[in-house]
Amino acid sequence: MSETSLTGLVLAGGASRRMGRDKAFLELDGRPLVEIVVERMARVCAEVLIVAGDTRPYADLGVPTIADLFHGVGVLGGLHAGLEAASHELTLAVGCDMPFLNPDLLRAFAGWAEGYDVAVLRHGAQDHVEPLHAAYRRTCLPAIEASIHANQRRVVSFFPRVQVRYVSPEEVIALDPDQRSFSNVNTPKEWAAARAEWSN
Repeated sequence: MSETSLTGLVLAGGASRRMGRDKAFLELDGRPLVEIVVERMARVCAEVLIVAGDTRPYADLGVPTIADLFHGVGVLGGLHAGLEAASHELTLAVGCDMPFLNPDLLRAFAGWAEGYDVAVLRHGAQDHVEPLHAAYRRTCLPAIEASIHANQRRVVSFFPRVQVRYVSPEEVIALDPDQRSFSNVNTPKEWAAARAEWSN
């Protein structure tokens, strides 16, 4: 999968209730998290879009911003809006608070999506998935809209209607031994840990 055929979706604009402030604009080395994430996505994707309920805070970042079409449905609404706006059939979707993204792993997810609508990491005894470091095709749109109209807000709610490639932890570890790519910052404690890791 070449960079010319990928759209990167950076989902932003969550309530950040546990952080107490907008985590997209927390700074590492004087740069907001969202800017770092966009830069890393641009290494892999020909097009990068920021998707948010309110696009105004992101207007000065020099990146196209897309507003949610369905409000109040969380990540699923952002994913829907991003897929609707994407210029390319295949997208890579990440959160705005993931500073340790690994370009090689992102490219691998694009490859794992060949022949599938979704490629997503599944791990743990509870078969937990990581929806915000995953590949999604625009073919998911009808299934996502069906879930939204059925008031099903979980990202995985539309998975039974599409073809999903579940990526194993072993496959990820081969490219990202510490699985740092999936680290995000939802709480002040996680933010402190990210700052410490960034400075090492």
